[in-house]
Amino acid sequence: MSLRDLTWEKHKVAERSAFARKLLSGSMSVADYVNYLVQMGAIYRALENKAREAKILDNMDDLSRAGKIQQDILELAGEDHGIGYLPATVEYVNYLKSLSDPKAIMAHVYVRHMGDLYGGQMIAKKIPGGGKFYQFDNREKLIEEIRSFATDDLAYDANIAFDYSIAVMAAL
Repeated sequence: MSLRDLTWEKHKVAERSAFARKLLSGSMSVADYVNYLVQMGAIYRALENKAREAKILDNMDDLSRAGKIQQDILELAGEDHGIGYLPATVEYVNYLKSLSDPKAIMAHVYVRHMGDLYGGQMIAKKIPGGGKFYQFDNREKLIEEIRSFATDDLAYDANIAFDYSIAVMAAL
């Protein structure tokens, strides 16, 4: 069974959440989208720092999203947006910071970044602003690179990544 198959149930729950539906509806307010970006910025900074430490991002220069998210926040709300982190975001960030196993880190990269490389392309057409978060210079190469790591032994941690993502979306 593939990693995609082993995470499919959680993937369906995430994409069918009320927040995901709103994100794809084209009716997202700037304020709600900036709140989402602030939460994602914290998560991606923690994840990408861990992934760099584990040398996971060495061949995937354009995969990092934290800086792109920050550019979107600045475009839409400036530096003084006044939005704090949700408890679900803090919990996920703390979990990511606790990871030391490169396979566990890769599972979170798989869930977060593959979602951006695929579903993010639809989201980019529906959200306020320029959507740098969802722009990749070499999308197909990144997908191929992540797939080369996406083995079924990542399923346990990938499902944990989906659980945290679902919790953050529910809090939004």
